[in-house]
Amino acid sequence: MVKWLSVVLGILLALLGIIWILQGVNVLGGSFMSGQPFWAAMGTVALVVGVSLVLLGKRRW
Repeated sequence: MVKWLSVVLGILLALLGIIWILQGVNVLGGSFMSGQPFWAAMGTVALVVGVSLVLLGKRRW
């Protein structure tokens, strides 16, 4: 059960990270996060952690 949960949470975190990156570099506008380098950096961290969770969850199978 923990294996698939890790994969699902990892995918969601990676998608959130991609959105934050796109907002941080001002590709997606309309938010207080748009054009803010901080959110691009946090998005990169979220993406790396999300991919790591996915790989960890798939490795356990």
